[in-house]
Amino acid sequence: MITAADISLLVASGEGYNAEFKVAVPARVKDLSEEVCAFANAAGGVVLIGVNDQNEIKGVNIDNAKRSAIQNSMGEITPALNCQLQLVEVAGKTVGVIEVPSGPNKPYVLSGAIYVRIGPNSQKLTTTEEMRDFFQQANRIYFDEAPCPDFNAGQIDESFLPIFKAEANISSGVPNEQIFENLRLYAANGQFKNGAVLFFGREPEQIIDKAMVRCIAFDGADKRFIKDDKSFGGNLHLQYQKSMAWLRERINIAYDIEGQGSGPRKEVWEIPETALKEALVNALAHRDYYDRGALIHIELFSDRVEISNPGGLVSAIPDKEFGKRSHSRNPLIFGLFARMHLVEQVGSGIGRIKQLMAEAGLPEPQFQTSGMFTVVLPRVSETDKAPKNYPTSKPESRVKSRVKSRVKSRVKIMELIASQPNITMPEMAAKTKLTLKAIEKQIALLKEEGLLRREGPTHGGHWVIVTPEHPANNNPTKQH
Repeated sequence: MITAADISLLVASGEGYNAEFKVAVPARVKDLSEEVCAFANAAGGVVLIGVNDQNEIKGVNIDNAKRSAIQNSMGEITPALNCQLQLVEVAGKTVGVIEVPSGPNKPYVLSGAIYVRIGPNSQKLTTTEEMRDFFQQANRIYFDEAPCPDFNAGQIDESFLPIFKAEANISSGVPNEQIFENLRLYAANGQFKNGAVLFFGREPEQIIDKAMVRCIAFDGADKRFIKDDKSFGGNLHLQYQKSMAWLRERINIAYDIEGQGSGPRKEVWEIPETALKEALVNALAHRDYYDRGALIHIELFSDRVEISNPGGLVSAIPDKEFGKRSHSRNPLIFGLFARMHLVEQVGSGIGRIKQLMAEAGLPEPQFQTSGMFTVVLPRVSETDKAPKNYPTSKPESRVKSRVKSRVKSRVKIMELIASQPNITMPEMAAKTKLTLKAIEKQIALLKEEGLLRREGPTHGGHWVIVTPEHPANNNPTKQH
């Protein structure tokens, strides 16, 4: 039976794959039963009533009528679950607790619908594809939920635990064993789950074959010549850190100095750093670890970066829903990454990558979803030439108005303006295949940096590229 101390630790750990908080009994009591059904179809979990989203215990008053309504609603789940609502006093306040086991008779159904836990959220399966994929996963068990008999507590990466606690906002004083219990990292037989091995193990690749990231840099745009080839093991967070460090050494990075050279220095990656992080964490969290014959690959070419992982798009996500919904192969791992705030809300990662690339004025990323899942992020090719009269910078200056001139889209915009000074922004968007919003953003930045100005009326005026030979005048002209 769960204790007041257990509840305090759960609240301190926050919501996640195995924990759901409700500040009060919902007006629609069925909402609680849906969460219970979702936990039963996943790894189990705990629903706490009387705790808010800020991880504060507010307490709740649940009278006999409400208690009966909750029990009756949970009784509608089939096959039957042995779940009871308990009331526990914590620091003088009453908290409603529903402990849910990982059901042995999946799928569990409520009112004809299947609910599953995906990361920190519960999701209703609504399509045939989603249900078919669920049955496939339930039949073979999620890889990260299966027990790992070859792993023991002595193989935990002790140096990583303080990092995890800090990033997950868990008190450093919480015992490690309690964290493992709360996060449900143990299988029913008491062995660590595969997800725990991958996320907290010192050398998980020694137990789970190919659980590594291979980083390869090629000389050019094809795979003829390899310049560098490294493989990184260790826990998944360490693989993430080492892979990003490898990319950082090889991606073009410049610096913005805010203000008049006295402000903080900001790194500007030729491909947005956050887009690379999103793609890499997606690969680590969603790869098919049942596939023991392939690694995650990061391949760096002169014109692009490709990040690939074993396992194509899961059948639960139709092509038309790609980028809008998420269905993880490894919900336990996904939930642990979410606790460290390394993944956005469910289903937003692909859209976030697209948005970041557009804001940087880069071509739209490509996604290959069969066989290996691959994200292709175009980069500024080292062979790209700046257009005639395009202001270039001295490398040592590192100032804002020069750093971003390296972005390929701005080079294209300036080329178009140089050849057609009266070109409109919609025409630029059509010729560069960027969105109008992305063009407007790049034009605004070029103006701000003193590289471009608009002369004449809004309709009928023209663009002027500002160069040392053609400086901007001191009289502001009407802006487009």
